[in-house]
Amino acid sequence: MRRVIERILWSVLLVAGLALAWAAITIGPMTYAALVGFKNYETVPPKLPDSLGPKAILIFSKTNGFRDDEQIRAGNAALAAIARRQGWSYYITENAAVFNPAQLGRFQAVVWDSVSGDVLTPQQRTDFQAWLEHGGGFVGLHGAGGDPSYKWKWYVDELIGAQFTAHTLNPHIQQARLVIEDGQHPATLGLGSTWMRSDEWYSFTTSPRAKGYHVLVSIDESSYRPVEGLIPFMTPKSIAMGKDHPMVWSHCVGKGRAIYSALGHTAASYSEPKHLQLIEGAISWAAGYAGTGCSDGAKDEGADSAGKGKFNGQVADKPV
Repeated sequence: MRRVIERILWSVLLVAGLALAWAAITIGPMTYAALVGFKNYETVPPKLPDSLGPKAILIFSKTNGFRDDEQIRAGNAALAAIARRQGWSYYITENAAVFNPAQLGRFQAVVWDSVSGDVLTPQQRTDFQAWLEHGGGFVGLHGAGGDPSYKWKWYVDELIGAQFTAHTLNPHIQQARLVIEDGQHPATLGLGSTWMRSDEWYSFTTSPRAKGYHVLVSIDESSYRPVEGLIPFMTPKSIAMGKDHPMVWSHCVGKGRAIYSALGHTAASYSEPKHLQLIEGAISWAAGYAGTGCSDGAKDEGADSAGKGKFNGQVADKPV
């Protein structure tokens, strides 16, 4: 009997050891990236093609923090397809040295596809902020607003407008009911009044609505389980925000336009027609191709048909 008990104990210890080894190999680097972050900074700008046309978007997907490569690749491919369909030029890069006045000036909008960590040098931050405040456009997707903390306070406090706190776990991906608060904005036009979809759902410390930001989409917390259950056998932690739980919002940054969407954790999200419609409309608005707002002195609302320009080439220094 004693030998049986010893064998059972050794088996349990072996399984526990293998589990810890697996966690160290797989979860360890991801946790380090998310909580500590890497310090990779580029100082030599990429060479942009001469073929970039008058309507061009910059697709940026650098990560010095957590990275979901499958999602980012799917997102970049979807963004490229949107640009081709609309007749826009585009450039995909993870070289942050592109954030300089001369090269930013060739784009109407930049899309941050789940960018994470501290990715810009102080000078690149200054140049990006100045470009945006003087009429540029910003679209932040999912992880671009999902870091647990930020070194660049202007980015989280002003550009995104809300600090991420947690996302759903236990279960992770859940179906929930989204409420379209403004169905006339280019990003939400045609989405209907409600939208049922599955995703990883973010929570934030406060709602950006309190700052006067224009909430386009919110989530009905009664339609899913807003909890974070990290430790087995323990009561999951509530991450509920209450009745005011925004998911997509927009605002002006000086003369520039900014819009952030917390949607899009899974790679499959970037093949959902309604999600792609939202992203396409968000870029159209941020780039100034559709809607009113900011540079013309109006608020960031209203809608019209998205502008379509002659296609003048597509390029990328990262695989799509």
